[in-house]
Amino acid sequence: MDITPTPLGPATIPADEVKRVKALGFLHRKGTDRFNCRVITRNGKVTAEQLKRITEAAVKFGNGEVSMTTRLTMEIQGIPYENIDAIRTFLAEGDLETGGTGAKIRPVVCCKGTTCQYGLLDSYDLANEIHERFFKGYHSVTLPHKFKIAVGGCPNNCVKPNLNDVGIVGQRVPDFDPDKCRGCGKCRIEAVCPVNAAHVVDGKLSVDPEVCTHCGRCVGKCPFHARDNATYGYRVYIGGRWGKKIAQGLPLKKTFTSKEEVLDVVEKAILLFRDQGIRGERFSDTISRIGFDCAQAYLLDNELLERKSQILTD
Repeated sequence: MDITPTPLGPATIPADEVKRVKALGFLHRKGTDRFNCRVITRNGKVTAEQLKRITEAAVKFGNGEVSMTTRLTMEIQGIPYENIDAIRTFLAEGDLETGGTGAKIRPVVCCKGTTCQYGLLDSYDLANEIHERFFKGYHSVTLPHKFKIAVGGCPNNCVKPNLNDVGIVGQRVPDFDPDKCRGCGKCRIEAVCPVNAAHVVDGKLSVDPEVCTHCGRCVGKCPFHARDNATYGYRVYIGGRWGKKIAQGLPLKKTFTSKEEVLDVVEKAILLFRDQGIRGERFSDTISRIGFDCAQAYLLDNELLERKSQILTD
């Protein structure tokens, strides 16, 4: 295959064509006839064979360089305009797709919670379900702006779930049996708490619920079994963003214990943005405009799911 770039100045590429290929995942490199190609990964993961094909594509069709984006997609650098169709075909033959741009659901990111010592949920599995159900399932749905979803395995927040439009954080909510607490002078629960939420007060363990992050590190540490049990769950943040403007996402008041509930909440957030958002505004702006309490009420109710077909066709 002859892949010698044709001498093509940036001014000769029509603006509408630059816009069209951007929707396919090809971003124009300012002042050149070259484009960077975003290759979608599954939460930052690719197989060895896919990685090999990406490498081959970079050499055959680009400038031989590959970088990672902040959302864990892979970006092949310096592709001449005339190579765009060929590289898409070449990548598709390796079960790879391009994209991840526009006013749509963006590629899902997650941490290594599945394998990390602190992980409280199977982050790869949950993020993969979100990828299939929403990144792919809602691919044709246009939203008021881009919509980012992140899954964090624990409250360490390594992938900044609370700075995404929707963020999910693994939880391990401890139980407490006050009858077994002896109010030890050197409480092991107090000693192990990484956020200083636990203290012995008047001879009994007291945990500040506003400070406790439900990391679960205290579970099983009491020698008298006052804190042996815990419930695994999910905390969901909405309305986060980072970039030119930063907004801290706020947690919904409910700690979810069912993955199906969490997936439904994600879908309701997408539907709420589609239904209530104004073109050009981020989800954080929508929440600020309608009020967090109003947004939370929508997400804890099922009205949006009941109106799903209407919302998506309007």
